[in-house]
Amino acid sequence: MVSWTCLLLAEKAEENTDIGSTIEDEDEASDDPNLQVQLNAFRAQWMSELKSSSGASGTTDRLLRAKGLKRTQEIAREEKATELFLRAVQEEQNGAVYEAIKFYRMAMQIVPDIEFKINYSRPPDTDRGGGNYMKDNDVDGEIEDLLAYFEQELTLESSFPKICIPELDMTQTHISALPREILMYIFRWVVSSELDMRALEQLSLVCRGFYICARDPEIWHLACVRVWGRNCTKVVPFKSWREMFLQRPRVRFDGVYISKTSYIRQGEESLDGYYRAWHHVEYYRYLRFFPDGHVIMLTTPEDPLTVVPRLRTWNTRMDSALLGHFRLSQETDNQTKVFAVVCKKKEEKAAEFQRNRFCRRNPPPEAEHSFHVGLHLSSGGRQSFSKLVWIHHSCHITYKQTGETVVTAFELDRMYSPFLFARVKSYTAFSDQPL
Repeated sequence: MVSWTCLLLAEKAEENTDIGSTIEDEDEASDDPNLQVQLNAFRAQWMSELKSSSGASGTTDRLLRAKGLKRTQEIAREEKATELFLRAVQEEQNGAVYEAIKFYRMAMQIVPDIEFKINYSRPPDTDRGGGNYMKDNDVDGEIEDLLAYFEQELTLESSFPKICIPELDMTQTHISALPREILMYIFRWVVSSELDMRALEQLSLVCRGFYICARDPEIWHLACVRVWGRNCTKVVPFKSWREMFLQRPRVRFDGVYISKTSYIRQGEESLDGYYRAWHHVEYYRYLRFFPDGHVIMLTTPEDPLTVVPRLRTWNTRMDSALLGHFRLSQETDNQTKVFAVVCKKKEEKAAEFQRNRFCRRNPPPEAEHSFHVGLHLSSGGRQSFSKLVWIHHSCHITYKQTGETVVTAFELDRMYSPFLFARVKSYTAFSDQPL
């Protein structure tokens, strides 16, 4: 112990001697200006080399970290595929060929050449299926492609990928035991024929698996076809069918468009002539659109609380309601317009029997009245596509005997106030048919 201490003290003394000699050499060099210039140049070059080497090392470290992350993901994939492949081998040995084929397919979807990379002597480690992947991919903030991220998580976390996993132990069958095809059919019932996409978005908040099912392109494509017809075959210029449904102008089906008009009308003079009454007139126009192209138009002084529940279905019993069809039109000026043709409900006439053969009648000529409506679709406030502005209103009278049609166009004045959308929860509370 003493010898090692003496040796360390001797080395320390030599270092002090070298430092002292270096200081004396620098004092002597300071007297020579040429040596001082050379020394400054050497120091500058030395500092620049240090900076460049540190920058290169930083880039190298980043590349190494990226390669390490990629390698870790590859290892996690191989471990997951190995676990599925070994389970398939076990199922095949037990005689369950169908289950074995299913696990073989799942393993080869993750790693196509897993058959040549697998080590049959090593048992599968179920705890290492996706833990490392989750730690290495802990992303703070928003994730750009959340759908792909969730799909990859579900693939790497469990040996048998399921849409969802029960949080608590259950004695009954959980919804996660259902095949994905049946779950998608249930989701189509959630959307229903009324295109309740709001309920689908709320359903996607349950878990990651429901989020994946709610983003299924087939559901959103069917919804777009119901709105814009069978000619809606291309998703461009939008990125997805969901983006098209949310951003492309369309009428809404989960509520009713209401227009309120009020004016003051002068009344008759009193009997004594001392005063004249003034009446405040107020009435409403209602427009209810349906995904199948039908529309109901109603003009009445009744309050919305009384009328709105009666417009839930197409087969309304209101005699004053006008029924018809509508279509969307995309103009060259990038404006969306709604055109509708409505008329009164046709009633079956009872057979009339002439009581007296000498009785002659002169009935008025039979005619059909239809109303043509043109509206401009726009957004008002926070809601999208919630405002309809009048651009055309006319009455067409067609006489059946002569086939002549008389058109009367109404002047659009201040009495034609715009329609504003009001969402009605009861319209989508029940599902009559799937999407």
